[in-house]
Amino acid sequence: MEPFETTGVRGFLHSAESPNGNAILLTHGAGSNAGAPLLVALAEAFAGAGFLVLRYDLPFRTSGRKSPPPPAAQSSDRQGVLRAIDAVRSMTKGRIVAGGHSYGGRQTAMAAAENPDMADGLLLLSYPLHPPDKPQQLRTSFFSQLRTPALFVHGSRDPFGTLAELGDALRLIPAKTDLLAVEKAGHDLKPAARMAETILRRMVF
Repeated sequence: MEPFETTGVRGFLHSAESPNGNAILLTHGAGSNAGAPLLVALAEAFAGAGFLVLRYDLPFRTSGRKSPPPPAAQSSDRQGVLRAIDAVRSMTKGRIVAGGHSYGGRQTAMAAAENPDMADGLLLLSYPLHPPDKPQQLRTSFFSQLRTPALFVHGSRDPFGTLAELGDALRLIPAKTDLLAVEKAGHDLKPAARMAETILRRMVF
């Protein structure tokens, strides 16, 4: 692992000892950064499996904000996703999976809906389907435009959406999707840090 910084992208790069030619990008949730323990654990395990891995900070974090901007200004974070992918694409000729936890996953998925050729697959950890206790406020408006295969990894105790709610929502997505349930996990998805092998086996790309 080594610090990584280029124009508009800041994070940490994990290189594989026996590279398979593919790459995975991971970004963080609204209250975290690229140093989140879940991202670190998964990045190390994915690199051990042969992937080039970049875990990176979204623009709101690199700008010094403690929380994401209002929805109307969140396009800047989606631009950050695109810049990170472009940086990684210059380092590998294989397939690219773009991923993120909670807010980071949502912005990554939205960026993919806006840019269908952005990545070969998505890894969405604890997708925030709706605010806690507000199931009517679904964050699915772009699902019907999503053409990138996606693996959703979700805790059975996540207040941002039940497994049943998320399963129903995935029917809106025309691309291939899969839902990996993590029993007894909340929104922090801590047990998933030890599930890299299962996640890779279920990856849809």
